[in-house]
Formats: sequence, structure tokens, C-alpha cells
Amino acid sequence: MNRINNHLLVPVIACLVIVSGCASAPTIFSDFDRSADFSAYKTYGFASELGTDRAGYSTLVTEHFKRAVSRELDARGYQYSESNPDLLANFYVAIQEKTDIRSTPAPTVGAGYYGYRYGLYTSWPAYSPNVRTVHYKTGTANVDLIDARRKQLVWEAVAEGRVRDESLANPGEAIDSLVADLFDHYPVTNGN
Repeated sequence: MNRINNHLLVPVIACLVIVSGCASAPTIFSDFDRSADFSAYKTYGFASELGTDRAGYSTLVTEHFKRAVSRELDARGYQYSESNPDLLANFYVAIQEKTDIRSTPAPTVGAGYYGYRYGLYTSWPAYSPNVRTVHYKTGTANVDLIDARRKQLVWEAVAEGRVRDESLANPGEAIDSLVADLFDHYPVTNGN
């Protein structure tokens, strides 16, 4: 890959890894079309313009997502089809830099002149704020399933969370784990 492609790929990988490798478990939101007949869907494919391929080429992140989504849909009884699939899968990721200012009380050392008149010359009750700035990244990743015939979204799952350095080192595993967590919220246990 040339230098420009690497520059574009790093934020996308970081975002995916953020959500899957959260310091705590990611927050997952899911919704589905209650009028959709999920038993009618037998096949799946991928949207022609995937949200993770905005740079005009297929990314490694896209390939990780395709493998993970295929694994989950195959396990639910769906069959992959390149021509006329019932469902189209799409995915998207976004990353943001965050900054928090955190203040915690810290005991004041050496209260007053030689320690007497405690509290008269310091903040009461002898605590001053300990302020620190924390910089971190948060990410959002989502998987959508679209009824291909109606061009209508029938299921979506969104994960939001904070990145962990361990996940940056292994984006494929992080994406696998994230997609499995998202599909835990799929509205039916067996697609067919």
C-alpha cells in the first residue's frame, strides 16, 4: 500500500478496534422492522457501496467485517449469494477524539502557618481539587441488514465504546468479537 492508503486505513481500523476492545464492554443498541418476515429471507450479500470503503477501494477492515458478518449469518442458516440476495449487509465505523477534565478532591498538605489554624488558610475542609485532563478515542460501529427487494432497513445494531491499545494490535480479532456481540441482538435465533 502506498503512504496515502495507509494514512486513510489507520483511522478506520482504529475506530473498529475502539468499539470492540472497550475498557468496559461496548454499549450496544439494536432495532428491527417488526413488520419484516425474517423467515422469508434465505440468502444474503453485501451492499455495493459499503460504509467502510469510502476511500474508493476495499479496505482490510471491510474484509474483516465481511468474514465476521458471513460467519454470523451462515450460523443462522442464511446462504451467501452474489446475485439477487434477499438481504444486503452493510457496515460503517466512525471515530472521535474525546477529552475529559476530571477533578477529584486531594488533601491539602501543610495547612495554615506551621500547621495551626487548620482550615483558615486553605480550602475547607482541607481539600483542594486535583485536576487532570484525559484524552481518549471513542468509536461507533454498526451493521445493517437491508431487505434487497424493498430497499428497506430491517435490522441494525450499533456499538459505541472506548478504544483499548490491545485491540489496535489485532483488528481482525477485535472485529470478530464486536460482530458476534452485535449479532447477539439479532431478532431471531435461526434466520430461516
